[in-house]
Amino acid sequence: MLSRFDFPPGFLFGAATAAYQIEGTRFGGCGPSHWDSFAATPGNVVRAEDGAVTCDHYHRWPQDLDLLKAANMDAYRFSTSWTRVMPDGRTVNPEGLAFYDRLVDGMLERGLKPFQTLYHWDLPSALADLGGWTNRDVASWFADYAEAITRKIGDRVETVATINEPWCVAWLSHFMGIHAPGHRDIRSAARAMHHVLLAHGTAMERLRGMGQQNLGIVLNFDHTDAATDAPADVAAAALWDGIFNRWFIEGITKGTYPEQVLAGLAPHMPANWQDDMGTIGQPLDWLGVNYYTRHTVAHAPGTPWPAIRDLPGTLPKTQMGWEIYPDGLQSFLTRMERDYVGNLPLYVTENGMANADQLTDGAVTDQIREDYLFAHLAATKRAIEAGANVKGFFYWSLLDNYEWAEGYEKRFGLVHVDFTSLERTPKSSYHALARALARND
Repeated sequence: MLSRFDFPPGFLFGAATAAYQIEGTRFGGCGPSHWDSFAATPGNVVRAEDGAVTCDHYHRWPQDLDLLKAANMDAYRFSTSWTRVMPDGRTVNPEGLAFYDRLVDGMLERGLKPFQTLYHWDLPSALADLGGWTNRDVASWFADYAEAITRKIGDRVETVATINEPWCVAWLSHFMGIHAPGHRDIRSAARAMHHVLLAHGTAMERLRGMGQQNLGIVLNFDHTDAATDAPADVAAAALWDGIFNRWFIEGITKGTYPEQVLAGLAPHMPANWQDDMGTIGQPLDWLGVNYYTRHTVAHAPGTPWPAIRDLPGTLPKTQMGWEIYPDGLQSFLTRMERDYVGNLPLYVTENGMANADQLTDGAVTDQIREDYLFAHLAATKRAIEAGANVKGFFYWSLLDNYEWAEGYEKRFGLVHVDFTSLERTPKSSYHALARALARND
C-alpha cells in the first residue's frame, strides 16, 4: 500500500468539493443560479433535486474541515460561489464574503492549504438571463467577481483556479444539454467554448494585475480509444480527443484550437475570435488535471457533425457507468508535461469514483473505492517517475454530495452523508487514506 513517503517531499494530499454541491443555497443571502432553474425543469435532474440544502456545509463547515485534518490531509480544494458572493452576478453580498473569510481562516487554523476555485458551474441566474456563457460580456462579469472575492481572501489562499472543467461548462452544457443551462445548440456551444477561455484569460489578467500569485485553471481529460483501427473510427477518436482534451489546453498554451474541431465549429464561432487568443494565452503558474475514465468511440455515419458514437467499454465500471482505467491518468500527466506545459507544476485536482455505498451498523465498507484510489495514486507516482512535475493529488470528493444531473443518487465521497439527518460517517476508504497519509512525527 502506498503512503505519503512514496511521493516527493512536499507533495500535497487533499480532497475536493464544490460550493453548489455541498453548501446549501438557502443560506447566507445566496442568489439563484441557472442550476436551480435547470433542476426545476422536469426530466433534467434525478427526482428534480437541487442544491437548496445539500450537505449544509454552510453551517457545518467546521466539522467538515475537522474531517480533512483528521485524515492527515495537507490541503482542501474548495470553490467559492459566484451566486453567494454576487447574488445578481454583479452586486457584492457582504454575508457571502464573510462566509468565505471564516472558511479560509478555518482551513489555516487546521493547517490546511486553501486551494480555491472561482467557478464550479453556479452561474447567477441574472447573468444567465443575459445569455451567460454565450455572451462575450461574461468575461468582464467574471473578472469583476474574481476581483471581489480575491480582495477578501486572496491574501490567504495557496492557489486560485479560474474555472473548473471548461468542457463541462461549455460542451456538456451547451451542445449535449446534460448540465445547466441545458442547451443543445452548436452555435451556443461554439460561443461558450470560446468565451469560457476568454473569461479565464480576462480574470487571469485582472488578478495578476492585483499582484495575486499561483494562478491556474482546472481542465478535465478523458482517455479516448478508437473502437477499431478503421480510418473512420481513428478519425472519430482524434476528433473527440480534440473536443474533449485538446481544445482548452491548446487554446491556452498554443494560441490555437484543433483544426479537426474548427472544421465543425468555425461557422458558429464569435466574430474575430482569433483576436482574443492573446488574452486566453496568459501564462499559467500551474495546471489542474481532472481525470476519471476513458471512452471508446466510433464513427457514426449518417449523423451530423461530429458524427461520433460512444461505445460501452470492457473494463469494470463505477456507479456512474465510467470505466476504471488508471493508466489514463498517468498518460495525461505525462502528455501535459511532454506536449504542452513542460516543467510547469501539475496537480491532480480531481480523481474519484461513485459507488452504491451502504451504511451498515454505523459503518461503510467501500473496498472498491480504496482500490480505485490507490491505483490512481500509483499512476500518479509513475507519472512523476517519468518526469511530470506533479505537486499534489486531490480526491473527489470529501463528502457524498449533490451530483448535478444525477441528484443525490451517486456517491463519490470519502465520507458518507445521510441526506435526511446530514450525519457524516467516514467510510473505510477515508480511514485507509488517513493511514496512508499519517506522518512519523
